[in-house]
Amino acid sequence: MTTSELTKSEQDQLIKKATQAINSSYAPYSGFKVGAALLTFPGEIFTGCNVENASYGLSMCAERNAIANAIIGSGQDTITIKAIAVANSHNVACSPCGACRQVIWEFGQNAQVIFQGNQGWQTSTIKDLLPEGFSL
Repeated sequence: MTTSELTKSEQDQLIKKATQAINSSYAPYSGFKVGAALLTFPGEIFTGCNVENASYGLSMCAERNAIANAIIGSGQDTITIKAIAVANSHNVACSPCGACRQVIWEFGQNAQVIFQGNQGWQTSTIKDLLPEGFSL
């Protein structure tokens, strides 16, 4: 599947929903709340937030929670991500972590990724963020 350009309306809606998802975040240890919203190719939007744990390695990122919610909510055994937006409570530059980049790659090798950069919101492709993603 080829990269599909996002409309301004789709991008704005993803940013709005990702920002709203921050409110559901559970981040008592870092205080760094993150929300994510993804758009599938059928046009459905799913959200997720970060959920921390006292054992940090067990914490879940917002992006991976949004992907899990999309799989559950779609009723399908797989999804194809068209785009995903990520927002944080500190309004600082923050792109998806390496683990999330790989999971986004798994479900959308042509996905657009919207995140807060040093100069405000920016869009990149997952291929630019993870040029040699792992596939089986």
